[in-house]
Amino acid sequence: MPWVGPLEVRFGNRRCFTGGMVLGNAVLLGVIPMQDMDLVLRPQLQSIEVNPESPNIPLSVAK
Repeated sequence: MPWVGPLEVRFGNRRCFTGGMVLGNAVLLGVIPMQDMDLVLRPQLQSIEVNPESPNIPLSVAK
């Protein structure tokens, strides 16, 4: 599969840089960019949003 990058991904007031594999015209956002931007899933609403506990600055924990 072809790889493209770096890609700048933006969501709300967040952004990160990542790479991606080309799979036709489907787009899949992986867990690393989502954690990097501190996004949370809301399955009941089928949506993604900025973490309400850190609305201004993305926070992440390195383990």
